Parts: sequence; C-alpha cells; structure tokens
Amino acid sequence: MATIKDVARLAGVGLGTASRVISGKGSVSPATLEKVRKAIEELDFRPSHAARTLLSGNSQMIGVYIPYLSGTFYTPILQSIYTALRAAGLNMVVAFGVGEGDARQQAIEGMNFLIERGSDGLIVMTNSLEEEDFAALGPYQARVVVINHEFASIAEQCFTVDHEAGGRLAAQTLLAQQHRKIAVIAGRASAADNQARIAGFMAELEAAGIAPASVWMADGEFSPEGGWACAERLLKSGYEFTALFCANDEMAVGALSCFQQAGVAVPQQVSVLGYDDTHSAEFTAPRLTSVHIPWSEMTLNGLNFLLNRCYDMQRPVERQYRLHVAERASLAAAQK
Repeated sequence: MATIKDVARLAGVGLGTASRVISGKGSVSPATLEKVRKAIEELDFRPSHAARTLLSGNSQMIGVYIPYLSGTFYTPILQSIYTALRAAGLNMVVAFGVGEGDARQQAIEGMNFLIERGSDGLIVMTNSLEEEDFAALGPYQARVVVINHEFASIAEQCFTVDHEAGGRLAAQTLLAQQHRKIAVIAGRASAADNQARIAGFMAELEAAGIAPASVWMADGEFSPEGGWACAERLLKSGYEFTALFCANDEMAVGALSCFQQAGVAVPQQVSVLGYDDTHSAEFTAPRLTSVHIPWSEMTLNGLNFLLNRCYDMQRPVERQYRLHVAERASLAAAQK
C-alpha cells in the first residue's frame, strides 16, 4: 500500500508539501498541486484513518451516547447519524449505559469514554445528566450537542421539541373523537420530556372540563414490558375508559398486546394513542395512531450544528419542528 512518502517521492516534492495537498490545509502552487494529485492517482494512494488524523489534527469521528441499546427507538436515530457522517467522510463511535452506577453515572462515564477515544465532538441523548456534568467537561463542553433535552448553560447546543405542545395535541386528538373517559400510561416520572408531555396532556383535559385527578394514570418504563404491565393493572383496576394515551410507542405496543390477549377490541371498545410515531407504529395490530415527533429531523439538525462547530462546515441548522398526529387504525370515536 502506497504511503504519503511514496506520493512525495513520485511527485518530487517534500513530505510537508504532500501533506498540505492531502489535508487541504496550507497553500501550494497550482503546478505543485497538479504533480501531487497525479502521483496520488498513479499510486492509488488512500490515506489510512491514522494518517488522516495526523494530517487534519482531528479524528474525523463523532461520539454518540445513548442510555441503552434495545427496542426500536434508538436504531433509526443511530442509522440517520451514521449515514450523514459517512456521507461527509466521517465516522461514528457509540457508547451506552453500562456498569454498576446509576443512569447519571453511566452517562458521565459514557461521555468520558467517547472523549478518551478521540471523538471530535459528542451527540448526547439522555435525561439523566445535570448542568454541572457538562461544566465538568471544561472546554470540551463546547463540542457537545444534546438531543431532546434543554440545559441553560449550553442552550445553543440543545435540540428538542415542545413536548408540552405534543401532550396537548394528544389530548386534543382524543377529545375530538369524543373521548372523556381516558387512561394514561406515562413514562418515568423523572424524565423531563415525559413531565412536559403529561403536563400538556392534563392541562388540555382540564380545559375541556375533565379533572386531571379523575384520570387513571400509571408510570411505565418506556418499554413494551412497561406498557404491558401498566395495561394489565388498568384492566384489573375496574376503571372505565374508552381511550388510552401512552407516553411513547413502545409502551403502546405492550398495551395493545395486553389488550389483545385480554379480548379487548381496539379500536371498537378502546382507542389507543401513542407518542413518537416510531417505525414500529406502522406494524402493530391494529396500526398505531401516534403523535409524530420529528426525531430524525431534530437529530440531523443537531448533528449539522456539531459538524459546523467541529469542522468549520456551513451546514443549515433549523430549530423549529412541526408536530402532527399520524392517523392509523387504533383510534376511533368513543362508543356512547
């Protein structure tokens, strides 16, 4: 395999000159540029990752932290990040929560792992970190982008949606179908985005004359198992309801499965509304109506911001995202 020294020798230039041409940094004359390019083509020279790192002064690698690697939620997000990075000639390394510490400690260790591996910047998706955890990164915190969470100290680097508006939209969707006996399977109470969507949902119900205290609600674990367990509790409670709102699609998948086994017909007897509009919502039985959260759009704008900061690119960055309801077969008018 040809090396940069071979390129320099064939082009009749110094190693430093060849490095400037290959890295695109520094000035060379047009004639010299042409000689080096011809040598590169003749030798079929392809710089290794280590060589590119030495030439450019960076690893050309972005680190991504997610809290866990299971279910269907994070896979398309990671795929969209990886696809965009490869198209830009960059690469990705992923870390997720492992170890004996709590979720916050796992996230801190995950970020440090990615930094120690030479990541030029980080994309972080977790509800477990605090403001001081980013401050502890020192100057590196300027190269961190947070998805689906807001921190005042790095507000410009945070990309999220208005989850309170998403919760209101969910309630409006059920109210428009004349549902007033409603149950809720919420996510973890400590998750800020979950708090916002449930607050918006309850506020909209209250505005319609439904007391939030009268609504049956249980906290799940943002997983099919959590949705199944809560739906089972709901059926055993004896609470009369015509519609169920689940704070994410994975819990809705579990609830639908529980209802099917219990002989509860959806949507003939009970309507089910999800949140996120992940890929799995299209393949449940019945297909799940869900509040669409533009995860890919949000993530890719955060990535563009990070690439601009790390590599002086000029990629477009947007911060306003449209929410809507993806209407499918799990929602119908309330039975009178």
